[in-house]
Amino acid sequence: MKMKKYTILFAVILAAQFNAIGQDIVKKGFSIAEKQTMLMLNEVAQAKTAGKAGISPRSLSAQGDLVLVASKDWCSGFFPGELWYLYAYTHKPIWLKQAQAFTTPVEQEKTNGATHDMGFKVYCSVGNAWKLTHEAHDKDVILEASKMLSTRFNPKVGCIKSWDNREWKFPVIIDNMMNLELLFEATKLSGDSSYYKIAVSHANTTMKNHFRADYSSYHVVSYDPETGAVLKRVTHQGYADESAWARGQSWALYGFTMCYRETHNKAYLEQAENVARFILNNTNLPKDLVPYWDYNAPGIPNEPRDVSAAAVMASALYELCTYSVNGSFFRTKADRILKSLTEGYAAGPGTNRGFILLHSIGTKLTNTEVDKPLSYADYYYLEALLRKNNLMNNKPVLTIIP
Repeated sequence: MKMKKYTILFAVILAAQFNAIGQDIVKKGFSIAEKQTMLMLNEVAQAKTAGKAGISPRSLSAQGDLVLVASKDWCSGFFPGELWYLYAYTHKPIWLKQAQAFTTPVEQEKTNGATHDMGFKVYCSVGNAWKLTHEAHDKDVILEASKMLSTRFNPKVGCIKSWDNREWKFPVIIDNMMNLELLFEATKLSGDSSYYKIAVSHANTTMKNHFRADYSSYHVVSYDPETGAVLKRVTHQGYADESAWARGQSWALYGFTMCYRETHNKAYLEQAENVARFILNNTNLPKDLVPYWDYNAPGIPNEPRDVSAAAVMASALYELCTYSVNGSFFRTKADRILKSLTEGYAAGPGTNRGFILLHSIGTKLTNTEVDKPLSYADYYYLEALLRKNNLMNNKPVLTIIP
C-alpha cells in the first residue's frame, strides 16, 4: 500500500516537473516571438517607407533583405495569423491592433478564384480574427472565400484543383489538405453542407491516391479532369518522385488530423496516426526531430534541415495526441520538437529581420528560400506553443480565445 502511494506521489512530482519545463518553453518561445515581431514591424515599416511593395513578410532574399509579398501570394496570411496568436497568448492590445491592420489587406483574396490557397491566406488571417473577435464581417469573408474555393472542385476527380497553367491537366498537391479547414468552418457558419461534402470528397480522394504503402505521400497527383483517372504521381518539391518531401509529410499529418476533428471519421484518424509513425520512425529523422528537407535526400546527414516541416509537425501532433490511444507518445514527440525549435533554431535577439525561426527550406531543387526564415514556420511554431500551453492548462487544444 505504501509502495502504491509512493508511486502515485512520484508520478505527481514528475508531472509537475514536466509541466514546469513545458511552461518554461512556452514562456521562452513567446518571449522570443514578441521581441522578434516588434523588430519585424519596424522592418516592414522601413521597407514600405523605402517604397517596397507588398503587404506581408514572407522570407529574406539571398542578400538578406526582407521579402514582402502581395495579398495574392500564398504566404500573405501567415504573418497576420502570427499577430493573432500573439494577441491570444498575451491579451495585449498592441497585437490586436497590428493583427487587424495586417489582416485587412488580405481580405480581398476572398474573390481570387485563381488559387487553391484560400485556407492559408484567408483562414490563417481572417479565420483567426473570427475566432478571437467574432466580428460579423470576418464571417462574411470566410463564407465568400469558401464559395470561391468551391469553384475549383471537380466532381469527376473528387478534388479541388491546386495549380493552374502547369504541365499537368488537373494537379492536386498534398498541401491542399490544409485548405479544407476553411470549408469545414463555412458549413458550421452557414449551415450549407456543400462545403463539408467537398472537403470530405477531397480528403477521401487524397487518402486513396496520394499515399504509398508505407504512408509516405507524393507531392502531386495529376488527374484527368474528364474521367477522374490518375495520370501521374510526382514529388515536385522533393528530391525525387518516389522520395518523401519533408514538409509534404507534415501537411498530410496535419490535414488528416484536422479532418478527423471535423468529421469523426476514424479512417482519417488512422491515416494521421500512420503518417505520424512513418515520420517519427523514419531512420533518417534526426534525434532532435527536425527533419532534413526530404527524408530520402541523398546527402544525409549533410543535407539542410527544414524547420517549417518540424513546426507544422509539432502543431499537428499536439492535436493528434488528444484523439489517439497513443496520445502520450505523440505528445512526447511534439514536446521534443518544440524544445528543439525553441532552444536550437530560434533567431538571436534583434537578428533575422524579425523572423522567429531559422533554417527553413522553400524549394531545395530550385534553390529557392534555402536555409532561410519563412513566415509559415513562425506561424505553426506559435500555433504549437499555444496548443502546448492549452494542454498544460487543461484547456481544449484548439482554444485561442484570450
